[in-house]
Amino acid sequence: MVRANGAVSLRELARVVQTSEVTVRRDVRALEAEGLLDRRHGGAVLPGGFTRESGFPQKSHLATAEKTAIADLAAGLVEEGEAVVVGAGTTTQELARRLARVPGLTVVTNSLLVAQALAHANRVEVVMTGGTLRGSNYALVGSGAEQSLQGLRVSRAFLSGSGLTAERGLSTSNMLSASVDRALVQAAAEVVVLADHTKLGTDTMFQTVPTDLITHLVTDEPPAHDDRAATELQALADQGVQIAVAGASGSGSAGGEPVAAGRQPRRDMPLPGPRRSQVPGGGPQLRSATALGEQPAGERARVADLRRR
Repeated sequence: MVRANGAVSLRELARVVQTSEVTVRRDVRALEAEGLLDRRHGGAVLPGGFTRESGFPQKSHLATAEKTAIADLAAGLVEEGEAVVVGAGTTTQELARRLARVPGLTVVTNSLLVAQALAHANRVEVVMTGGTLRGSNYALVGSGAEQSLQGLRVSRAFLSGSGLTAERGLSTSNMLSASVDRALVQAAAEVVVLADHTKLGTDTMFQTVPTDLITHLVTDEPPAHDDRAATELQALADQGVQIAVAGASGSGSAGGEPVAAGRQPRRDMPLPGPRRSQVPGGGPQLRSATALGEQPAGERARVADLRRR
């Protein structure tokens, strides 16, 4: 499976071979000792996979159920008539499929896959950046993409990446992708990061969004034994990031992956404090791009309360 897809998650392996994640983890550890693969947080990749970016076919097979649940929850942050930017990635592609049902929405993106998901949405306007096509993830990058984003102002940016830590924030393995993602962040009043639990605690080469600029994190429920992911979530919450967990009771996500039988949802994180405004002077959040026509501010979408049981 790793040779075919480039990467695979422990949850998918356990589902395919019909055994526990504990057993799969032990087997993956043995395969790593033989040099056949490299373990990564929540999964495994081909040897040396940390330093190179997986292509779209590989990423699309990794943590698919988690990405679906995250996209379901993140779509609830978007209101009618809003203008947002959506970056490239398999998780953001899932989000775009759900945004197709939001009337009056304007989506600015550098992703061909996001644009394709919205192509037949009659009530959604899609604005694409310029740039050079990067075939591995079907995204437009380079100076053309960055320049087309100058002067743009939208309510929210939805981004994913290769890793997320409380120390460095969101990061990716490709310099060109990181540069465009930073331009997307500059265009938005709020930044929403979509990252499944396998990316928590993973740090890659190029920083895209520092932690103090991340407003929301939408993620999935980490396995009960995944202490590193839980610790990273706690550290992010301590820095003021508002966290929504898909699939957790009370998260508001009907489409989240259900908690495995016999395991209770984790509730070991306090509710994060109020997030400081990303708009100079603490004024109201902007809801649309200046070039696309300003619209009145709306009520901020609800996020999940992560309370101690």
